[in-house]
Amino acid sequence: MTNSPQATPNQAAPSKIVDLFFSFRSPYSYLITPRIVQLEKDYDVTVNVRPVYPIAVRIKDFFKEVNPLWPPYLLKDTVRVAQMEGMDYAWPSPDPIVMDLASGVVPEEQPYIHRLTRLGVAAGEKGQALPFISEIGKLTFGGVKNWHEGEHIAQATARAGLDLAELDQLIIDKADHYAAAITSNEAAQKAAGHWGVPLMAYENEPFFGQDRISHLRWRLDQKNLKK
Repeated sequence: MTNSPQATPNQAAPSKIVDLFFSFRSPYSYLITPRIVQLEKDYDVTVNVRPVYPIAVRIKDFFKEVNPLWPPYLLKDTVRVAQMEGMDYAWPSPDPIVMDLASGVVPEEQPYIHRLTRLGVAAGEKGQALPFISEIGKLTFGGVKNWHEGEHIAQATARAGLDLAELDQLIIDKADHYAAAITSNEAAQKAAGHWGVPLMAYENEPFFGQDRISHLRWRLDQKNLKK
């Protein structure tokens, strides 16, 4: 077995950017986060976190059409992955998406997910996206009940090296900017070749799902990008 040769003067140097399309409602996005953090430590790459809205918001009536076997399987599988990865895990209380689980109806009014997603973009613009999604994930999927109340989000944001009051003011003052950034991320997600999260994209090659990070590492090894 041979490895791909290093770039020559006639070849383009390998990219050092890995895009991560991420949703604050996706359990698999939460479960992959520590491995994404480690990826950036192990390789000479920068992870560009690109928050997108959950599929419940992006695709109208998605949960009205979904196979009824999928939600219970997802719950079993995510518990299993969390156990394998040694991570705290519970379905968020409250759910970042307000919806009727029985009917699959998702109302237009969403008090949590728009703020979280825009805060994620703002954190990325401050250069702290990975710490932010890591800390928020520990709140939402890490078993903290009523994560939206009190000082939970402010303290998590501070642990990520950011000030929540500043970010909240930014997403209010520049609402159109952050809405456009999320729309751009969703378009780039489709262009990368998949609609789901977590989706990693490297040099126009998509790697969908938390279980595909080993494939991404294999590709980065081929490009001789280990630190």
